[in-house]
This record gives sequence, C-alpha cells and structure tokens, in this order.
Amino acid sequence: MAFFESMLTLLLVAIVFLQFSRRFRIPYPTMLSLAGVIVAAVPWAPEIAIDPDLALALLVAPVLFDAAYDLPPRTLRRNWMPLLSLAAIAVVLTAAAVAVVGVTMAGLPIAAAVALGAIVAPPDAAAATAMLDRFALPRQTYVVLKGESLLNDAVALLIFSAAVTAAASPTFFTGALAELALAVPGGLILGYLLGRLYMVVGLKLAGTLGGTLLEFVATFGTWIIAERLHLSAILAIVVYAMVIARYMPERQTARHRIHSYSVWEAAVFLLNVLAFLLMGLQARQIVLDLDPGRLNFAVTFAAAVFATVIAVRLAWVLFYNRAINFLAARGRAKQAAPTFATSLLAGWCGMRGLVTLATALALPIDFPDRDIILLSALAVVLGTLIVQGLTLGSLIRFLNFEPDTSLDRDLARARVALIDAALAELAGGEDESTRILRDVYTSERKIAADGKHPREVSKLDKQRRNVIVAKRAKLAAMRRAGEIDDDVFHMLEQELDWAELGALPPGRDEIVES
Repeated sequence: MAFFESMLTLLLVAIVFLQFSRRFRIPYPTMLSLAGVIVAAVPWAPEIAIDPDLALALLVAPVLFDAAYDLPPRTLRRNWMPLLSLAAIAVVLTAAAVAVVGVTMAGLPIAAAVALGAIVAPPDAAAATAMLDRFALPRQTYVVLKGESLLNDAVALLIFSAAVTAAASPTFFTGALAELALAVPGGLILGYLLGRLYMVVGLKLAGTLGGTLLEFVATFGTWIIAERLHLSAILAIVVYAMVIARYMPERQTARHRIHSYSVWEAAVFLLNVLAFLLMGLQARQIVLDLDPGRLNFAVTFAAAVFATVIAVRLAWVLFYNRAINFLAARGRAKQAAPTFATSLLAGWCGMRGLVTLATALALPIDFPDRDIILLSALAVVLGTLIVQGLTLGSLIRFLNFEPDTSLDRDLARARVALIDAALAELAGGEDESTRILRDVYTSERKIAADGKHPREVSKLDKQRRNVIVAKRAKLAAMRRAGEIDDDVFHMLEQELDWAELGALPPGRDEIVES
C-alpha cells in the first residue's frame, strides 16, 4: 500500500510539473526526474526494491518495442554512417571511458566498471525529441537523433548483459561468450518468427479490447520467451517490433490504430514515472545507509562519471564531424557531411532517461559496488536532464538553423497524390453526392498544391467543427434534461469524437507530452 501511495503521489506531482514543462518548453523527462527526487525525499517514503529480472522486462521491453516500431529498416540504410557513429561507436567509447574512470578512481572490478559504463552510455530519445519537436530543425538531424535511440539502447544493453554475466561467472570467456554467440542470431530469428505469428493472431483480434491487450502480452511474452531460451531478448524485441511496424499498420482499422497508439503513449509515460520513483527510492535508501565518508566519495565519483559521459559524446561527435568533412572535401564521403552546428546539437543531445534507470535497477542485489553504481546512474540521469535538458532550447536558438522545408514539400506532394486518387475514384459519377465530393476534393487539391493542409484553411472544415460544437452542446442539454439515456449519449458522443478528428487541423489531435 505504501508503494501504491507513493506512486499516486508521484503521478500527481508529475501532472503538476508537466504544466510547467509545457509552459516553459522544458523536456518532460526533466520534470519527471525532479518529481521523482521530491517524492523519494519525503520522510515517509517507503523502502522498496524491484526484482532485477523484472526491471528489464517491465521497463525496457515496451520502450525498445516503441523505439523499434518507429525506426524502419529504410532509415537504417539511408543513415547508416551517422547512426553507426552515434549508436555503436559513441556508446562503446562512453562505456569504455566510464569503465576506466570506475577502475582507476573507485577501484571497481572490471566487470562492474563495464556494467556502469553500459548503464550510463545510451542517451534517451524521448528526452531529446520532447524538446526537438518544438523547433524547426534540419530534417536529417532530427531523423538521426530519433533513430539513434533504438540502436544505442540495444548496443548498451548487450554490453550490460555481458558485463553482468562476466561478474557472476569466472568462466565467462570460455562458456558465456559461446552462449552469447548463439544468443544474438537466435534472438533475431525468434523475433522474426514471433512477429510473423503475431501478424496472424493479431489481425483476427484487431479492433477489439483483446487485440490491444494482446499487444502487451506479445511484447512482454517475446522478451520472456527469449530469456527462457537463453537468446538475446533485446534483439528479439527489436526485430519483432520492426516486423509488425512493416506489415501491420496497413491491415489495421483506423479505430484500432488510434486506440493502440494512445494506449502505448500512456503506458510508456507511466513506465517513466515508475522508473524515476523506484530509482529515487533506492537512491534514498542507499544515501541513508552509507557512512559520511563513503557518501562523499560516491558523490565525487558520480560527478566524475557525469562529466565523462558528457565530454566523451561531445568530443566524439565533433571528431566525427571533422573527419567526415575532411573526407567530403576529398570526395571520399558517401553521405553529405554534417555542419558543425548540427554536430554540436547532436553532441549536446545526450540526456539519459528510462533505459539508464531500468538497467541500473536490473543489477543483481549482490552485484559488486551496486550502491556506488546506482548513485552514479541517478546522478548522470539527473545531471544530463537538468543541465542539457534546460539548455538545449537556448542552444538551438543560438545556432539559428536555416529552415528545412523538405518535410513540408514531401507532405504536400503526397497529399496531392492522395487527392488525385480520390478524384480518379469519383471520375464519371454524375449523381449529386459524387458531384459534391468531387467539388470538395478539387478545392482541397488547390490548397494542398500550395503546401497547406486543407483542414487548416478550409471554410468547410471550419464549419464542420462549429457544427460539431453545436451538436455537442445540444447533446449535453438533452442528457441533462433527461431526454436521452446515458447509453445513447455515449454512443453519439463517440460519433462526434470521430467526426471531430476528421475535421481537425494536423497537430491538434496529438498528445501534448508525446
């Protein structure tokens, strides 16, 4: 009951803080981190721990699925070089640098130091995109930063799994490495097979409450099955999500997609809240249990890890920028060289979040120097979210990027093509309804060809929205007067909701914190 009360308290604090996030354009993970610390600091906060295996399955599996669902293989192929630089090389360099700091400064065992490096290495895309969505950035930069999340999570989690196994197994380099060599391809194959299986079962349940529940059961089930078979659960989830994202949306109904996306948005947000609460509660207990001397050292060491994490990413990204520009000047680069401004932005977009918290919580209870590692992980998350999160907007304004209109052009061209398809379908029809629709689409085509969204400027859609408002007022009055029962009210209310979604301009129907 104490945990449930703390969870509700954190949710309430998070809701309040999110209003400040929206008002002052602060990434919502930054506000969540502050809320978690506040709730964990109250005197009556309970002492709660989470099972390490449960931490990864509960907190990481849905986040990996969500990230992989939004990253198609086409994006990987087009941007393989910057993604490889950020997701693989930067993560490995960060983990190695932190491990060196851990061994030399804190005397951590090598496996524990590598585990700490893997925990704090992967940046959180949610923290960056929550801010980047509010600015007009170069499209390529935004795509790379968003796509980086999935790959760096996967690389860091693989390193973390190997480090934890090595710490527990003296014969790691003889037995565990061979097992890991089988786990990687096995996880890929399992993820693909389970993705295809979900395609068969999920389509039969699409549009039902059972279908929505199956999405969560299948996601967590994929992770658990991979764990039971000693395969890479991380890669299994990634491939499973990519298979579904490639084929499933085309076969789902609009109602199922809208419902599914909103449920996943809420679930991932709730997991962020849970992770910050659990991490804050564990850090609070560690601070209370440590003697003053060790606590002072832990704080100093955490500050060193935080500085290392920021410095390594920034140094590598700027080095990559100079190297690619050097090759481009000699005609050896296969992709366009990034500008110094975009690289500086990418280097500063290194906020840590849910994956760092989840992997820290997943450390076994008897792991060497677990208290120092947990405090360092929390310091990195709080430090990056506060220092980088609060300064990212100012940096973007200072860099003053040139407006990138390529996305608007592509959207306009695609909208015109869709309207042409609609007009072709209506060609030849002479009944009154067909003529009306043809006139509507002809008008919308002119608007779309000018690069605007028809619902933004269409008088017809504005009138539709005004009519819906009038209908809602009348429906509410009929309900209050007892002219209709609640079942009739809710059915008509849902019809008006769908009609309003079809008449709203783009962006007006999105969840603000997403």
